[in-house]
Amino acid sequence: MDDPTRYGVVLALVLVSFFFTAFAPDAPWSRGVLLLVESATLAAALWTSHIASLRPRLLVVGLAIALAVAQLFTSGRALTSAASVLDGLFVVATIVAISRGVVSEGRVSAQSVIAAICVYLLAGMLFTFLYSVAAVLGNGPFFAEGTDGTTAIRLYFSFVTLTTVGYGDYTPTGDLGHTLANLEALFGQLYLVTVVALLVSHIPARRAGR
Repeated sequence: MDDPTRYGVVLALVLVSFFFTAFAPDAPWSRGVLLLVESATLAAALWTSHIASLRPRLLVVGLAIALAVAQLFTSGRALTSAASVLDGLFVVATIVAISRGVVSEGRVSAQSVIAAICVYLLAGMLFTFLYSVAAVLGNGPFFAEGTDGTTAIRLYFSFVTLTTVGYGDYTPTGDLGHTLANLEALFGQLYLVTVVALLVSHIPARRAGR
């Protein structure tokens, strides 16, 4: 029988990251806290997927704690940039860890579907980070509305794009913003109709009386 808490813990931490990003102010301390949550998510994914020993997990958390504490006491550009880059790397590493864990399991289960949902949400978080990078690198405002937006706004735009809702209240400018938005929309649609649909269709049916 599958342990219902396996990827459920990872999913809970991903949701914590999502809601914290949505409601926390744009401040150095909030980036530090987010870094801690994302390091815990990566450590949980490594533990759940059984692809890393205790030492790498402790190293990941220790590095995040050091940067997060530093962010609480300084808002230096170099440190903030390092924390932002580490945010993105942690999200990518978590996606890889979850994917490897599902593949190595060798069978489809309810846990596989929960893991796939985690990857979907993490993809939205990853594109939020990419939009933030594009806003920093761009010569003008990232959005056509004349603003780079806050992290919360970029998170909102990312998931509106991922789910192809397309409200149109925020639209990216420039080739980089357009390309990223196109890639996210394509990923969101293809992922749901291929990966998630295939996993759900291959979950073994429970026998009556069990």
